[in-house]
Amino acid sequence: MHGSRADNAQLLDGLLQGLPAQPVADIAVCPPFVYLWETARLLKSSAIALGAQSVCADSLGAFTGEVSAGMLKDVGCTYVIVGHSERRAIYREDDALVARKFLVAQSQGLMPILCVGETLEERERGETTRVVSRQLQAVLDVAGVGALATAVVAYEPVWAIGTGKTATPEQAQEVHAHIRSDVAGQDAKIAGELRVLYGGSVKAANAREIFAMPDVDGGLIGGASLKADEFLRICAGAQAH
Repeated sequence: MHGSRADNAQLLDGLLQGLPAQPVADIAVCPPFVYLWETARLLKSSAIALGAQSVCADSLGAFTGEVSAGMLKDVGCTYVIVGHSERRAIYREDDALVARKFLVAQSQGLMPILCVGETLEERERGETTRVVSRQLQAVLDVAGVGALATAVVAYEPVWAIGTGKTATPEQAQEVHAHIRSDVAGQDAKIAGELRVLYGGSVKAANAREIFAMPDVDGGLIGGASLKADEFLRICAGAQAH
C-alpha cells in the first residue's frame, strides 16, 4: 500500500527511461488496485507488464469491496499475485482460499504469481519444506500440475520480508530446488520450465548473487521496487543471468 499518482508517474518514468526497449528479463509492476488503470495507460506500448496484488476468489456478484479477475483483465493486467504472505498472515487467507484465487485468475486469462513460504518459527522448527509443499500442493490438488505451465511460483521466506534479513543464496536455492522437485514428481517438463522467483528483501546489492543460483529464476521485489534506480539495478542483475 505505497504510492500516489505523482509518485507512480515518477517511478514509471524512471523505469521506462532506464530499461532497454526490449529487456532480456520479463518485468512487471503490481500497483494498488486504484492505480491499475492509470498505470496501464502509462505503460502502454512498453515492455513492462501489469499485475495486481490480489484478486477476489469469486468471479462476480455481491462482494462489496472486492475486485474480480475479469475486472483486472479488463484494465490491462497480465499477472496477479495470490497467497502473498501478508494476505495469509494479516487477512487470514488459508491454502484453500489461495487455491480458489489461483483458479479464478487463470479462468480469466491472468497468470497467477503463487506465493509460498514459511515463518521464522516454522523455519526454526525445521518445517520449511513441509510448509512450502503444503501450500503448493493445495493449489495442485484443485488446479492440477498442468496449471503451472501458465503460472509463476514465488518463494517468500516470511522472516526475510521487510526485516532487512535475507536468506543466503544457498538457502534460497535449497527451497527453490525443493519446489521444482515437488513439481517434477508430477511433471518433469513443467518443472523444468516453471519460473520460481525469490521474494525476501532482494536489493541491488544482493540480486546478482541470488539470481545466479540455478533454480532462482527472478525476484518478487518489495520495498526496493519503490526506487527506480534500485529496481533498475535489480533488473540488470536478472538480465545478467
